Amino acid sequence: MELHVIERTANAFQQGLTGRQIQAVAERAFGPGAEVRSATELGGGMYNTTYRIDLAGRAEPVVLRVAPEPARQFHSERELMRAEYASVPWLAPIADLMPHVLAADFTQSVIGRDWMIQSFLPGTPAPELLGSYPKETHPAFFRQMGEITASVHAVAGPWFGPVGGPGHARWSEAVVASLHLIAEDVESCGLDAADLRKAADAAQAGAQVLDEVTVPRLLTGDLWTVNTMLAAAPVPTICGVLDMDRTWWGDPEADWTMRMARAKQDARTAFFDSYGHAEETESSRWRRHVYEVRHLGALRLERHRLGNQAGVQDSYQAVAEELAALS
Repeated sequence: MELHVIERTANAFQQGLTGRQIQAVAERAFGPGAEVRSATELGGGMYNTTYRIDLAGRAEPVVLRVAPEPARQFHSERELMRAEYASVPWLAPIADLMPHVLAADFTQSVIGRDWMIQSFLPGTPAPELLGSYPKETHPAFFRQMGEITASVHAVAGPWFGPVGGPGHARWSEAVVASLHLIAEDVESCGLDAADLRKAADAAQAGAQVLDEVTVPRLLTGDLWTVNTMLAAAPVPTICGVLDMDRTWWGDPEADWTMRMARAKQDARTAFFDSYGHAEETESSRWRRHVYEVRHLGALRLERHRLGNQAGVQDSYQAVAEELAALS
């Protein structure tokens, strides 16, 4: 087996597999006769460890995604791979853009970690290709992003909260529970989470406003440019969507995609040409401040994991501004 890995430090969050482990995974998925010719670790993601696998007798490569060891996972990010697996039937409106699940094993009996094997999507990661297109063509990309997001948000679910549960009858319950989980993770890192606790209290006090959202909609979790593949075409054309492991049920306005679509007044404003414009109300603006705290709390955790201490500190001022708007 040819094994190509990304060199990481011993204490890095992402930890690779040995060639023997990859071979064992292939045999579990495809039978004892499976032979891995080559395995190439792919960069780009910051959570799961991912490999392109070439198998003897199989024309197309496959992708192996391996979850972090259970002990390394934050409580607010617990079992994300299982969440993605549970989300697949609900993501049927964009099934033509997503990789197919070929095998999955959550027993942790082979390598002590969850793993999933998916079909290999053709195309080029958008962050590598989008910048090569003239800027006047970029709105076409964001209009497609709006269409994809709208089709996901159109799916209604059985409860609020994680797709795989636990579910909540009210949106406020899901939001408050999520804020508390993120706060616990922040504290487990030795960081102050008092501001996130205050936001949870504000969300609880404003439960009536949150509970104006009565229909749980499927949220992509973190869909944006880094999760898309582009085809070779005269204008940016999305041909694939990857890593839908942070899906949950809630208010579409709470989705990371909506935050990013509003982040700058540039080509991304075309997102709303296809997605549509929701009515702006005092309640919707208040809810958006709550959602922004949740995003900032998750970013605080990610920045800590990546060793970005300046970014961690910046998050406190950003949360303070949102708390002021909530009072």
